[in-house]
Amino acid sequence: MRTTVHIENIKCDRCIKTIMNRLLKIENISEVDINTEACTVAFDYHTEHDFEMAKHALSRIGYPIVGTENRLKS
Repeated sequence: MRTTVHIENIKCDRCIKTIMNRLLKIENISEVDINTEACTVAFDYHTEHDFEMAKHALSRIGYPIVGTENRLKS
């Protein structure tokens, strides 16, 4: 399955690298595409659990999906 989510805080190339590196560490997440202008991240995943893992990972690194809580660790 493929999804595109709107996320907060994408500002620069460093943001893109951080997001890509984190998402690609998750098993069954692939084909990550990031659009800084639209503030979107698109990726392929296999199960709903994979999607939830990606959503949680984005939040923990400071790029929450719009409408969800930011769980950035300080």
